[in-house]
Amino acid sequence: MAEESKTPITEESKNFIHQFIDEDIAEGGRFQGMTVHTRFPPEPNGYLHIGHCKALCINFSTAEKYGGLCNLRFDDTNPSKEDTEFVDAIQEDIHWLGFDWGDRLFYGSDYFEKTYELAEELIKKGLAYVCELTPEEFREYRGDVNTPARSPWRDRPIEESLDLFRRMRSGEFPNGAMTLRAKIDLTSGNFNMRDPVLYRINHTHHHRQGNKWCIYPMYDFAHPIQDALEGITHSLCSLEFEAHRPLYDWVIANCDLPSKPRQIEFARLGINYTVMSKRKLRALVEDGKVSGWDDPRMPTLCGLRRRGYTPASIRNFCERIGVAKASSTVEFSFLEHCLREDLNETARRVMAVIRPVKLVITNYPEGQSETFEVENNPNRPEDGNRTITFSREIYVEAEDFLETPVPKYKRLYPDGPECRLKGAYLIKCTGCKKDESGSVVEIYATYDPESRGGNPADGRKVKGATIHWVDAATAVDAECRLYDNLFSDPAPDAADKNFLDCMNPDSLEVVTGCKVEAGLADAVVPANFQFMRVGYFCLDSKDSKPGHLVFNRSVGLKDSFKM
Repeated sequence: MAEESKTPITEESKNFIHQFIDEDIAEGGRFQGMTVHTRFPPEPNGYLHIGHCKALCINFSTAEKYGGLCNLRFDDTNPSKEDTEFVDAIQEDIHWLGFDWGDRLFYGSDYFEKTYELAEELIKKGLAYVCELTPEEFREYRGDVNTPARSPWRDRPIEESLDLFRRMRSGEFPNGAMTLRAKIDLTSGNFNMRDPVLYRINHTHHHRQGNKWCIYPMYDFAHPIQDALEGITHSLCSLEFEAHRPLYDWVIANCDLPSKPRQIEFARLGINYTVMSKRKLRALVEDGKVSGWDDPRMPTLCGLRRRGYTPASIRNFCERIGVAKASSTVEFSFLEHCLREDLNETARRVMAVIRPVKLVITNYPEGQSETFEVENNPNRPEDGNRTITFSREIYVEAEDFLETPVPKYKRLYPDGPECRLKGAYLIKCTGCKKDESGSVVEIYATYDPESRGGNPADGRKVKGATIHWVDAATAVDAECRLYDNLFSDPAPDAADKNFLDCMNPDSLEVVTGCKVEAGLADAVVPANFQFMRVGYFCLDSKDSKPGHLVFNRSVGLKDSFKM
């Protein structure tokens, strides 16, 4: 089971959803004496993304808070793009986040027969009819705020509608030929109540039901029925369903159901520099703009996991942004901030050089080496120390040397100040060697043998910077993938933009020939590290293997987010 969030919902935690539930279970309330029961109903036509995560956390955490239950129910009422691949991935993601549904795994298709029976009952009550408007006519007859909708089939006799509905089920008619509509109010100012469609014909193979069905219920009809049949008390959903709530309540009131759940809406999660439309995410995958649903630049949970995000960081993020009624956009940097907070406490510190250049310590004895004991994480002394080796030749970052320094440059340059090699010795740069193109291929320095651990014996002040390094004799080669936002525009999802035109051409930089500590050769997934002075990295779960280490940059060390 995944680790728990550092800031779980507590008994004192209050938001408007909890306030409604408190009222409902109070003495004389709507659900007095009942167990709070929620559900998370993903559609299996894609992978979960960070936007789904907010709804997921609200539903499961609310059930946890009240000692209740939360069902996982797959909304598989639209088989066109649904697949068992997505069913399996969604379950894996939810478990990874640390939530569990126990034995309460359901599918909307489990209720197809009962939903059909209830639709027939609505026809018999005179509350539904078969309509033969084409999609084009449906739009034409929809009306506007000043004009009511209309349908020439609204007064069709009950027996005729019942016969046609049964023939729709038997497969007698092609797609689009007929629909079953509720008979509610063609003049309603809420267009969702203008005789909405309850069933449509769709001759499509279903991933669980096969070819048993060629008519499928609309979500607005199926969902309240499923909630009621499962004994859901509070149907928590995102704000776009607020205008659908009257229809939800109409279905509950007019169908013979064992319970009467309450729908409560909350604002969806919006994050800048990303898109969270499954249609757009699917396009990125199918058009080859990314390597797959689990590309570390994607906002999918599997992509974030591959990039190194932890369950605790994501749950903490969802908890801290809160539950609101008004839509808003959260800065992506806050998600990074939550990850950085968690990794600072949990990630092992190691040294890695992304763009290495060899540094030769000319006065260190040839053939000699020694070891140092260094902390794995100063915030977790229980993790102990690790051993690193040191010898005459080491690797440092190319950017830690300038032959001609700029003002205030305090790293390595000829005759520059003493610098600390992290955890090892003080060194002083003496020069460099360049190739025919003028590129530096070796740096030369001397060391102070009396400064083991980086502390001068005479207590003199060291004016230069602290430099990270790895031992050339034992270093392991690695590939590092440096990720940035997939989009360079903070609002790529805006209606007036083509999101593909907003893609960041520098969202991924692959650097080969990196050098890392020898101990990382045995690292296994999942493993998070702080590459000292560089950033937080994790082993790539797909491409990294023994002899070919691949590290993904999860987030940089610098935190630009301001609380």
